[in-house]
Amino acid sequence: MTATGRDAPAQSATADREIVISRVISAPRELVFEAFTEVRHVSRWWGPEGFTTTTRAFEFRVGGEWDFVMHGPDGTDYQEWISWTEIAPPERIALLHGESRDDPNAFESFLTFAPDGAATRIEMRTVFPTRELRDEAVEKYHAVEGGQQTLSNLAVYVTEIVRKGAEG
Repeated sequence: MTATGRDAPAQSATADREIVISRVISAPRELVFEAFTEVRHVSRWWGPEGFTTTTRAFEFRVGGEWDFVMHGPDGTDYQEWISWTEIAPPERIALLHGESRDDPNAFESFLTFAPDGAATRIEMRTVFPTRELRDEAVEKYHAVEGGQQTLSNLAVYVTEIVRKGAEG
């Protein structure tokens, strides 16, 4: 059996529980990565269109936590919690994301940052515990559109930093 053959079943085993979103951002990989790792950045762009974020605690390290509230445009508050499980600057971040530390429905996200010429290709692969939870995230919370909007907000934020030059 080839290596590809061994890898293929593992990938297909989670395919029905995944959402994969990617985007090319016209900014250096180190800056895009930094925008995910420093609270002064992430609080300014995180979330879908119309959402704002209030951070209660932010410790970017393996085992560290980000405790925050996302405020929806309709006034709804969403309690959120992230714990980082892997950090490999400036290439990869893995995290566990739920409503709280003990959320049984928390999901994993794997972010990769790859050079694409002078730009960066970011891929966000989210794996839910069950297909039903993935489907609920897509249908009830519009996770695909929200993820695309979040990466769009990131792109606008970091390209503005690049445009302004070394000010950031």
